[in-house]
Amino acid sequence: MDIGSLKEFKQSTRNNIIEIIKRDAKATLSNPIVILVLIALIILPSLYGLVNIYACWDPYKNTGHVQFAIANDDRGASYDGVAIHAGDDLVDMLKNNTDFEWVFVSSDDLRQGVHNGTYYAGMVVPANFSECIVSITTKDPHSATLEYRVNEKANPVAAKLSDSAAKAVYNNINAEIVTFINLAAYNKLGELQAGLASGASQLATGGVLLSDGAGQVASGADQLSDGANQLTDGANQLSAGANQLADGSGQLAQGTGAASSKVNNVKDQVSEANQVVQQHSSSDWAKNEMNYIDGKASELADNVTKLDEGAQAVHQGSVELASGTNQLNEGVNELSQGTMSLAAGAELLANSAASALFTASSSLAGAANGLADVTGVDENKVGDYFYAPVKLDRHEEFPVNNFGSQVSPFYLVLSMWVGALVTCVLLRVGSSVGTKYRPHEIYLGKLVLFCTFAILQTTVTLLGCLLLGIDIHNHVVFAFTCYFVSLVFMIFVYSLISLFGDVGEGITIILLVFQISGTGGMYPIQIMNKVFGFLHPYLPMTHGINIVREAQLGLIWSNYIPSFVVLLVFAIIVVFVSFILKQRFDKRTKYFDEKLEESELFN
Repeated sequence: MDIGSLKEFKQSTRNNIIEIIKRDAKATLSNPIVILVLIALIILPSLYGLVNIYACWDPYKNTGHVQFAIANDDRGASYDGVAIHAGDDLVDMLKNNTDFEWVFVSSDDLRQGVHNGTYYAGMVVPANFSECIVSITTKDPHSATLEYRVNEKANPVAAKLSDSAAKAVYNNINAEIVTFINLAAYNKLGELQAGLASGASQLATGGVLLSDGAGQVASGADQLSDGANQLTDGANQLSAGANQLADGSGQLAQGTGAASSKVNNVKDQVSEANQVVQQHSSSDWAKNEMNYIDGKASELADNVTKLDEGAQAVHQGSVELASGTNQLNEGVNELSQGTMSLAAGAELLANSAASALFTASSSLAGAANGLADVTGVDENKVGDYFYAPVKLDRHEEFPVNNFGSQVSPFYLVLSMWVGALVTCVLLRVGSSVGTKYRPHEIYLGKLVLFCTFAILQTTVTLLGCLLLGIDIHNHVVFAFTCYFVSLVFMIFVYSLISLFGDVGEGITIILLVFQISGTGGMYPIQIMNKVFGFLHPYLPMTHGINIVREAQLGLIWSNYIPSFVVLLVFAIIVVFVSFILKQRFDKRTKYFDEKLEESELFN
């Protein structure tokens, strides 16, 4: 083809495309019925998205109308003289709770009502509920059991909401129980603190008394040591005197012995002289005087002998006394040394005992003071602490005011896909068979009409978003993104149906089914089946939801740009490939659709 022919071909193609566009524009205004249908076609996709968004606007706000039955059979218990009615406390707590419509009934009515669907769920507080709670303070602690009944058949969402309600009740009553247990332990801890403080005080007093006694023991030990020293000195003096007495008595014994010997000699001589006088003398006086002298000499001799025996006895006693005093002196020395050791040991023992008492008293006092820091806290504050010992400080990134705004990226993008599908199904995508137009001219000419509808549908959707008041972070980028995603989807759906006719419609519907679950728009893709996890990055709606979410709820360009590029490249490739394939598939697709129409089963 030369340059002239090419220019002529381009001019002819351009004129044909413009002619197709004008013809379609004229057809849209051909009669009122067509106009009404087209208006409905423009509004329908927005309704699909906006109605679902509004329905999900704040689904948990109205849970106060969901009935949850409560039956309280608790008969109560007592702890430390205080009546415990945990079941009544639970009922009082729920009466002030507006999360659900709490219905208080008998246990029989509850079971029957849950069974026949009158109530989605219910909870029975057993008769021994309080008793089980208080059992923690006994030797036989056992758990309390709440009977939870739920009708899974009635409604799947209601069942999950009821599970949330049951969990909330369970957590609250568990928190109350933990608070009760910890407060009971806290009171016992207070008693322990008081006992420790009292014991520390008594130990300190005993330490003072023992310390004073240790001083007195030391003073007495010193006095005893001084007395022992004096006794030692006296014993030494007594030993020396006893030794001198032994020496003197020895000398006396020797003297009395000599005197006794001489007196006996004199006695013998006097006796001999008396005998001489008595045979030879005739004088009676002389005889009498000699008898007298002889008697006195005998008497003197006897006395001297006795004196000598006494002197000998005194000497022997003195010797024994000296020996005893020596032994006494040695014993006194040992006593003195032992007394000094006893004094030192008594003082050391007393000081050590006093020191130990003071140390124990200080340790107990420290423990008591430490417990005082705990037990001195206000019980209400302690109860709050035990109820929630750890509090969660929540910091929200990109906060959203309502659930409807959170799910709107999914429903908006879904409505764009549905809008493209409905538009391409209701309006003819066109075929070149039997016309003067070439396949690519039909494709490009009709594409303008469908893209125009995509823009109109998106405009209505954006107006609906403003009326609903969904959260929008960046209005300009959000509007641009919605138009962009809508055009990409329309190009893709239109191209499929233009190329493959009814088969293209089937492919589009299949893709819709997979994209509802595989895009992660509602549920995290991580919890879905592995098949959806594999398809996730290759689905158009995945990237459409991603950029709409970024533009609406908080723009991060590093998240936005990759998905935008993917969709842009995707649209360009689809147009390019469709432009080429339209010429090959147009006649085949027309033939295939005619055969389906001949069956009178398909439009």
